Amino acid sequence: MSATDEFDSVRIFDTTLRDGEQSPRTSFDYEEKREIAAALDDLGVSVIEAGFPVNSDAEFEAVKDIAESTDTTVCGLARVVEKDIQAAIDSGVGMIHTFVSTSDVQIEDSMHATREEVKQRAVEAVETAKGSGAEVMFSPMDATRTQESFLVEVIEAVDEVGVDWINIPDTCGVATPRRFGDLIEVVAEHTDAGIDVHTHDDFGLAGANALAGVEAGADQMQVSVNGIGERAGNAALEEVVMAAESLYDADTGVDTTKITEVSRMVEQASDIAVPPNKPVVGRNAFSHESGIHAAGVIENSDTFEPGVMTPEMVGATRELVMGKHTGTHSVRQRLTDAGFDPTESEVRAITRRVKDAGAEGRVTMSDVRRFAREEGVAEMDDDEEEREQEARV
Repeated sequence: MSATDEFDSVRIFDTTLRDGEQSPRTSFDYEEKREIAAALDDLGVSVIEAGFPVNSDAEFEAVKDIAESTDTTVCGLARVVEKDIQAAIDSGVGMIHTFVSTSDVQIEDSMHATREEVKQRAVEAVETAKGSGAEVMFSPMDATRTQESFLVEVIEAVDEVGVDWINIPDTCGVATPRRFGDLIEVVAEHTDAGIDVHTHDDFGLAGANALAGVEAGADQMQVSVNGIGERAGNAALEEVVMAAESLYDADTGVDTTKITEVSRMVEQASDIAVPPNKPVVGRNAFSHESGIHAAGVIENSDTFEPGVMTPEMVGATRELVMGKHTGTHSVRQRLTDAGFDPTESEVRAITRRVKDAGAEGRVTMSDVRRFAREEGVAEMDDDEEEREQEARV
């Protein structure tokens, strides 16, 4: 892909089952891994990183089973260590993702090695993995804190032995979109391999950085469902996919109508709650309480929603929330939906009651129905309700 501000397509590499599972206090059991992998396969991602095969017998078996049971390319992670590479090969994955630290701080204080040793291990690991017939991805870990000249040196070394993918990870989440894009352009000048990006959300920039990487020429983004992962997490699948599809009009290969369903599945399995204000999949993403906003959305949803992304596109539903900010348009709509036929004065009276109740706490549809009956609002007969529903359609 050539460097451009726009792009027509981008591959989605999902690491929910690997980096996502590395979220503090998160662990997927065998069945959860299988179920999530099947859902991701159905969702249409390009690659599923199923885990770290050498980590344990259970992890090895889970990765092996996922590789055998899915149509999507399955990837296994491996350090630049012979036993790791062999475990990934033995698991039968179609892609082996091997990595080594390249920043001085990690080489010296984590690996206790030298730059030359790092480069040699990287080359040997890629050669061994390539010998298995699998696709091979190499990651210079902590790339965004690596001296550029050494980063280029390592990339050129693995490129010479036929690496298929170069992943550029912002391991500690310190990149900014402009800087990250510039780095991807440099990388592209020194490799014939596909370029993949892996961004972390320590400053809330993971999604923006991933998209900036693709704008600069990367072919693939590593993501996780709900953005789960180490520390503050990864670029969120739902956010970057919908940005690519809706804002860039690019093809990701993902069936976006299944995004909310997969999000809920991962939320339950990971025990990491999705914040209400989470983009795309949070329960407030397509909810409206403010009278002005609700009135506009009832008339035309494009007034106070993005327009290029609707709840139906991600398998969600729009909700008009009752509370102290609710206006008459929203109350009238909810009453009509509930089978009532209110007059204008009744709508105003119930709106006042909703606002008063909302100032004290949550207002439910049971409350609205009770207010309507206490105000003596007439209920539609079946024929009237059917005509009203047809009119809305």
